[in-house]
Amino acid sequence: MGVSVDQIAAEKVGKYTRLPSLELSCDKGRIAGECDSGYSCAYQFNLSWKTESTPMPPEVDPRLVFDRLFSNGIAEEAGESRAKSDLYNRSILDFVTEDASRLKSKLGYTDRHKLDEYLTAVRELEQRIQQAEKFVASQPDFVKPTGIPKQYEQHLGLMYDMMALAFQSDSTRVATFITAHDGDDRPYPFIGVSDGHHTLSHHQNDQAKKEKIAKINHFHMEQFARFLTRLKSIKEGEGTLLDNCMIVYGGAIGDGNRHNHDNLPILLAGQGGGTLTPARHVKLGKETPMTNLYLSMLDRMGVAAQRVGDSTGKLEDV
Repeated sequence: MGVSVDQIAAEKVGKYTRLPSLELSCDKGRIAGECDSGYSCAYQFNLSWKTESTPMPPEVDPRLVFDRLFSNGIAEEAGESRAKSDLYNRSILDFVTEDASRLKSKLGYTDRHKLDEYLTAVRELEQRIQQAEKFVASQPDFVKPTGIPKQYEQHLGLMYDMMALAFQSDSTRVATFITAHDGDDRPYPFIGVSDGHHTLSHHQNDQAKKEKIAKINHFHMEQFARFLTRLKSIKEGEGTLLDNCMIVYGGAIGDGNRHNHDNLPILLAGQGGGTLTPARHVKLGKETPMTNLYLSMLDRMGVAAQRVGDSTGKLEDV
């Protein structure tokens, strides 16, 4: 129920890049409806939050992500057609702002608050348009995606590729990626698992189910390793792109069968520009908040923050 750590970072470092942040997912987002345990689906499908009530809906189509990063990668489209698009967007923003200002005086407190949130989103869109004009990313040596692949494994790989391209081109320095939303019950027949992922997570210590879960986990780790290998293959300065990254991978549940939120299996990859010590397994004290790690990461990005969520201090042993 607050601003997510990526948006805290984006608020400070987003001005240096074409996109303040990038939100990705392999599942089409939802911002309404009832999902797990009676909570709004907004919490299950959105990892990034601009405010406590404003999610940053993730993009699921790799083609659209590519377009956002590189303006289709075609010089002509960065010219006349891009100018027309920006002019059209500005005219709509002007109309919306004027119309909303007239409406605001007629509304009650709650509705005015909702309208303020809406106008904030409008202003941020305007800022993104202005930001895009300041940065021109060159076309990468990468075949532009044609849309969302039918096969999940291909979709997952392409979205990882888009995130790598975003970092490589310095289009953004902050990104979040939902590989599969909380409660996802997707089967994995391509690795021999026809049962749903979420269903299997409630394994009740059944060995056969645990073995299938292990296969799914192994598949996801292979895809993550491929992403890290790609970052490591890209030269940057005296080292590699991975050397200058901090990539957190994991989930918010330690054991799906018990739904416990402690002892989380978290990986932190990269060297954070030489500020992280890799190749270690660190066992932290009981009830150490995950947000302590986030505070430490923000500090390494030069982003001052006193607290994130339920944090109790910086995690020093990283």
